[in-house]
Amino acid sequence: MLLLIIKSIKINKKILFSILIIFFIIILFSFFFLISKSFESGKIIFWNKSTINLSENKDYIKWVDFKINSDVLSKIAKLDIDSHNSNSEIKYNWVELLSYLACKNGGNFKNFSQNELNKLLEQLNNGKTIKEITKDMKYYNYYYESYSAVLGGFIGNYSIETEDENGSTYFKDKYGIKAFLPIARNYSFSHYDDFGASRSYGFKRTHLGNDLMGNIGTPIIAVESGTIEHLGWNQYGGWRIGIRSLDGKRYYYYAHLRKDHPYASGLIEGNTVTAGDVIGYLGMTGYSIKENVNNINVPHLHFGMQLIFDESQVEGNNEIWIDVYDIIEFLKQNRSSVFMNNKETKDFVRKYNFKEF
Repeated sequence: MLLLIIKSIKINKKILFSILIIFFIIILFSFFFLISKSFESGKIIFWNKSTINLSENKDYIKWVDFKINSDVLSKIAKLDIDSHNSNSEIKYNWVELLSYLACKNGGNFKNFSQNELNKLLEQLNNGKTIKEITKDMKYYNYYYESYSAVLGGFIGNYSIETEDENGSTYFKDKYGIKAFLPIARNYSFSHYDDFGASRSYGFKRTHLGNDLMGNIGTPIIAVESGTIEHLGWNQYGGWRIGIRSLDGKRYYYYAHLRKDHPYASGLIEGNTVTAGDVIGYLGMTGYSIKENVNNINVPHLHFGMQLIFDESQVEGNNEIWIDVYDIIEFLKQNRSSVFMNNKETKDFVRKYNFKEF
């Protein structure tokens, strides 16, 4: 049949062969592009049902553009925390407040309005519920679900080991910020908003994280409690760790860890880590198929956050990575103290134990 069609339209066989070769190259390139993207994010695609997850329910969020600056995050977080730590009858929920404000500014908090916030607080203090206030806001549920996915593990109840004036320690129950900066306390770093910048190693692509420049060996901290999903070498990220939050919504990616000794002792895939734990050490590995190679020009931690609303978004072109620059700025107020517990291996551990409720 194909030969009859070829003869009927009088296509030169050499031209047809060239077209088929070009078509094959396009398909092959697309395949390797998909795999390369997964390698870049620290994950590898395996073509099976569990990875592809042909979900019957396609009603889930496909994209999030997170544009809340750190000053607003800190202001709204303080309202939430203060209301829970005081005797106030009204307990604010920072995700609800941020979602309301996003409806007013189109999700761009460069247009943050203190007057809009004051009006909302006045209504809440006068007895109205957030459900009543937002019932006619078309996009409130979208923003609430999106911001819950980003910030869901950042504020809540926890207990942390505290040292008294005599040097003794005890656990103190608190309500507040329970996520940690990925750089340990008393270690310096610098960063700028480089999300979306161009990268060329392997293939031309955009930067899906924030680079935190620091000294080799700086202890790297688990921002949030979660399960280690990926651990080992990746040609783009070098020695890297991928941790999924306990609610399954956030995937944290820590890359370019130190040569020879990248990880804290005892880490294996499938283990659970606690927010504030030391998980590894800053380095400059990566950009090499060969393992344990320093091909990054400047020592830094690549830190990224992926949002997952459906398991089909774990790998490939459906991945949602957000700009975490302002999240890093926000988390500067909560850093984990560490100390060297093994002088031979030069391993560090957290100084104060931590429990979540």
